[in-house]
Amino acid sequence: MNGPFAFTLALGDDALIAAQRLAEWTTRAPEMEEDIALANIALDQLGAARLLLSYAGELEGAGRDEDALAYLRDDREFRNCLLVELPNGDFAVTMAKLLALSAYQLPLYTALAGCADERLAAIGAKARKESAYHLDHAALWVKRLGDGTEESHRRMQAGIDQVWPYVHELFAAPPGAPVDPATLRGDFDTTVAAVLAEATLTLPDSGWAPGGGRDGVHTEHLSYLLAEMQVLARAHPGARW
Repeated sequence: MNGPFAFTLALGDDALIAAQRLAEWTTRAPEMEEDIALANIALDQLGAARLLLSYAGELEGAGRDEDALAYLRDDREFRNCLLVELPNGDFAVTMAKLLALSAYQLPLYTALAGCADERLAAIGAKARKESAYHLDHAALWVKRLGDGTEESHRRMQAGIDQVWPYVHELFAAPPGAPVDPATLRGDFDTTVAAVLAEATLTLPDSGWAPGGGRDGVHTEHLSYLLAEMQVLARAHPGARW
């Protein structure tokens, strides 16, 4: 795959799978206000996914639109990072995932807003505003739980520890990508470190760093997620409402 197409597809897949996972919290969040907040964040991710996958289909030039890319690919054809496909876990794990994802997406979309590709620049300009809210929301909860009770602190630290090995994959990109995510690692580390310090949480040591998502090698969790997400479209191919 060429650089711009592979890059755009990967970002679209990140947003699509993140949206699906966050939508699983609907009616299950710890309070009604949070139920609505997570649903809105999921919709933001879905909106970004639609823009990115539509453009990816155009770059590919094979006649696949956003729906075909979302619903008619198998897991080995998806290029999302492993982080977004991990199960939600408890609320602390979800907030750890959202903190990591938004701390990555905000500088990434900001960089895209200034890139030479006009379509990606427009997508980045829109999505960075939403990502700023996602980061604020996740940071608020991480601080509240980390600096809360002994139990909430324990579970928030466990969530950060569980998620941390998967953040390293975020900063790889195919050759020819319009933005090199590796250049954003400093901003990411500074942002996350500040949140964890205020939350009285410990930044995990770097060690085992699983990967493969960008090459289509995923955990078993993605297959189950796609089976649920794609069942209606595959059961009624070509259907129109």
